Amino acid sequence: MRNAALILGIIGGIIAMLVGFFNFGYTEVLDRNAEINQFASDVWGPLENREFLRIASFLAPLLALAGAAMAKVRALWGGVLMLVAGVLVYFAFGFGAFTMFPIGFLIVGGILAIAAGKPDEPVAHF
Repeated sequence: MRNAALILGIIGGIIAMLVGFFNFGYTEVLDRNAEINQFASDVWGPLENREFLRIASFLAPLLALAGAAMAKVRALWGGVLMLVAGVLVYFAFGFGAFTMFPIGFLIVGGILAIAAGKPDEPVAHF
């Protein structure tokens, strides 16, 4: 289960990183160009909480990849980090075509890491 959590966390973190790159760049373009900002607000509605979106664009992939890296040795901590990253992706970007797989991979990877109750090493993590 730890290997599955590791792989799911890495894949989810990489996809979340791509979503974060696009979102951070999108908010930068909107901040720097008033004409595009007005057009985007007319078409897609106002983009609120830009700072939260930027912070989530950075933190969610970071937490996901750190949690995946810890999944083999410290499964509880890694699982919690992956769950937090999945929830952060959901609340920041919503559930859509580009976020459904990172959310799913991170949530399932976090659950698998936490469910790995007995560690392979003699050091317990609970």
